[in-house]
Amino acid sequence: MSRTTFEKLQERFDPQAAEGMDDVFQFHFSDADSHYLVVKNGQLDIQAGEHDAPSVTLTTSTDTLKGVMSGEINGMSAFMTGRLKATGNIMLATRLASLFPSR
Repeated sequence: MSRTTFEKLQERFDPQAAEGMDDVFQFHFSDADSHYLVVKNGQLDIQAGEHDAPSVTLTTSTDTLKGVMSGEINGMSAFMTGRLKATGNIMLATRLASLFPSR
């Protein structure tokens, strides 16, 4: 994923939606390097690579993630059709839309 994509996520991040959270979202991309997001007490930290103990791991393409984050692709349908795979606490994946609302 490009640096600008992560900068956009940082800009869209809603600290109020992350109050009380202490979770790690690991992303494995089919067409880019892995990254993870640490969401803790209203803060967001984005790192390249692999986290030792992610709360949820999402496997997808960068295009699918961009579509889900922009609202062009329904996250549940992406999951049901195999374009987005999740392991771990998959209910956390449903919080992405509230953590990164479209503006």
